[in-house]
Amino acid sequence: MSLLGDIIYEGGRSVTGPYLLFLGASAFTVAWISGLGEFTGYAVRLVSGYFADRTGDYWIFTIAGYLMIGAIPLLVYARSWEAAVVLLLIERLGKGIRSPSKDTILSHASHQVGRGWGFGIHEAMDQVGAVAGPLVFAVSLVMLGGYGEGFAILVIPFILLVAALVVAWRRVPDPASFERGEQIRRDEGQNARILLPYGIFTVLSMAGFLVFPLMAYHFSASSVVPEAQIPVFFAIAMAADALCALGMGRLYDRAGLSVLILIPLANIPIASLAFSFGYHGALAAAVLWGVSMGGQETILRAALADLTSIRKRGMAYGIFNTLYGGSWFAGSIVFGLLYDVGGSAISAYSILMQVAALGAFSWLWLVLKRNRGGDPSE
Repeated sequence: MSLLGDIIYEGGRSVTGPYLLFLGASAFTVAWISGLGEFTGYAVRLVSGYFADRTGDYWIFTIAGYLMIGAIPLLVYARSWEAAVVLLLIERLGKGIRSPSKDTILSHASHQVGRGWGFGIHEAMDQVGAVAGPLVFAVSLVMLGGYGEGFAILVIPFILLVAALVVAWRRVPDPASFERGEQIRRDEGQNARILLPYGIFTVLSMAGFLVFPLMAYHFSASSVVPEAQIPVFFAIAMAADALCALGMGRLYDRAGLSVLILIPLANIPIASLAFSFGYHGALAAAVLWGVSMGGQETILRAALADLTSIRKRGMAYGIFNTLYGGSWFAGSIVFGLLYDVGGSAISAYSILMQVAALGAFSWLWLVLKRNRGGDPSE
């Protein structure tokens, strides 16, 4: 489901800017709508996560959210940028509706095979779709020559997505049963105390994590990387993301929350490499960026499931996703403002945030050690 979904919406998002321009939208409109779409996708997760927990109908929210991806193939019928914008916002709204419930279902399904491994497989499949979608659209543009044909082709993975949804829902209508059978007992008071440093760690590490478009902008503006190779660098980052998601997921299942420390450690050198060490530094920064993304999408989500009870997990994922996206968005604004100051300022800010995240990790480690009798790796 995630692979097919990424093929559709990442394929569409890869040409959102030029397609809106083709329909007559201004650059300001494109930027404003993109920001509004991302904000909508994250903000609604608080609400959808809360109601998913209250109703217990995680499949309803998941199915509804995935069906809204169908707005992307419908762009073939858009005859104005206003109509296209409505469809693009519907897709982002759908992502916000489904994400907490989807992650909750995945946390149940991955319980018996290892949550790190389960979320790692999920992230790897995501990245396959994220690479395949834009490539499908690129081939369509080259061979058929129009945006409409590309959006029409995306109907095929959408039909397959709907089929996968129906099969998954019919086969496992109650995903929570994977955990109920184990009769897991959690000390919710202890886990609540763990969630505070865990949330602060997430906010600090994401506030100091570069967005790839800013790195790509610098690569182009400073002629560090040839224009034609910048998409290749992004593909390399996505490949590193997929591979490290699997490896770090398996490592999490064996070592526990201690693996979280790898995220800020990977983040610390990224800005300096990207802005100060030329072509090979830029390549290393792209690889580390993918390594960090693989860890974030795997370990952070898997650990949250282990720290929350079944009946509160949808809300927990809603809060987590909001903190994750909000802090990354706020950090990206700071990076954008610092860009005119210089690469050294960007590096200093990024390192400061990651060192602070290491401090939050130390706090988390102490809480774990206190709660678990001196063995925080359990």
